[in-house]
Amino acid sequence: MSPFTARRGLSPVPQLEPIEEFVMHYVNLGRSGLKVSRLALGCMSFGVEARAWRVDEAASRAVIRRALDLGITLFDTADMYGKGESEIALGRAIADFVPRDEIVIATKLFYPMRPDANGRGLSRKAILAAIDASLSRLGTDHVDLYQIHRWDPETPIEETMEALHDVVKMGKARYIGASSMFAWQLLKAQYVARQSGWTSFVSVQPHYNLLNREEEREMIPMCLSEGIGVLPWSPLARGRLARPWDAPSSSDRVSHDRTAALLYQATEEADRRVVAAVGAIARARGISQAQVALAWLLSKPGVTSPLIGSGKIEHLEDAHRALSVSLDAAEIDALEASYIPHAASFYQEVPGPDQDR
Repeated sequence: MSPFTARRGLSPVPQLEPIEEFVMHYVNLGRSGLKVSRLALGCMSFGVEARAWRVDEAASRAVIRRALDLGITLFDTADMYGKGESEIALGRAIADFVPRDEIVIATKLFYPMRPDANGRGLSRKAILAAIDASLSRLGTDHVDLYQIHRWDPETPIEETMEALHDVVKMGKARYIGASSMFAWQLLKAQYVARQSGWTSFVSVQPHYNLLNREEEREMIPMCLSEGIGVLPWSPLARGRLARPWDAPSSSDRVSHDRTAALLYQATEEADRRVVAAVGAIARARGISQAQVALAWLLSKPGVTSPLIGSGKIEHLEDAHRALSVSLDAAEIDALEASYIPHAASFYQEVPGPDQDR
């Protein structure tokens, strides 16, 4: 038992057998020199204590350890996931399991972390306070990728980009990235940074999956043109792509997830047909629906690493197997045939106590 495990009163995580179907590949994040694994572990469900759909620290450690065993090196979190508990759980596990420089830690800021007026957003004051708080929770002196969680309409983008540049120059972040926003907003931020000689974004986290392909219209082509890495969030559409449409979820997240209703509610019939196509291909191949949906996403131009938000080892292992699945043109056509336009998911809602995205 390691000193960390003994100190925290947690059971040691057993070494599991490797999955042999696929050896992890590593690719550059956009045009940067940073190498990341083809799958990333999204840490939104991790915490110190279990509540709602969040898993506790012991369960978080087990999933993180298994991700490392499978070759995953990119771990994505945010300050507001569990009001900092995700960063704490991730930082403690990384310190115990792997040399810091062998993995890539990504975190985000924007949403409220304090009740005062400056406890959120992308002002210089907010950014410089948020990075120090995240580093303290993560137990490290730097993050590899520091991302803005949303666009801040109340702060000039010049102020935001200069502050992020200063965070990089202080050595507190190695690279910077963005998350859901309109393509014109991302391009404006890049223009401002490059005109001023500041650090620019190397990646973006868009909402992108078989049930919402709106980013194919502008964001993905722009990222391909500009050499920006793409890290899709919700690649399984909150689990909807991983099971038959009418099958109950194995997680209680559904009862707490206001965001899912915003993203998919208005297009239920079309989405049902897409899920049916996923199921048909999964049955024909003898694999899971999750593997089919992830294989489709991994085949799309520009996609670097989907963010696998798993609180269960078996789900993570299933996602890993998708790396060995190659869909043919007919299968891809069948998966895409029933899609209809969705509302763009660049909302600015402020999450409640059990909602993190």
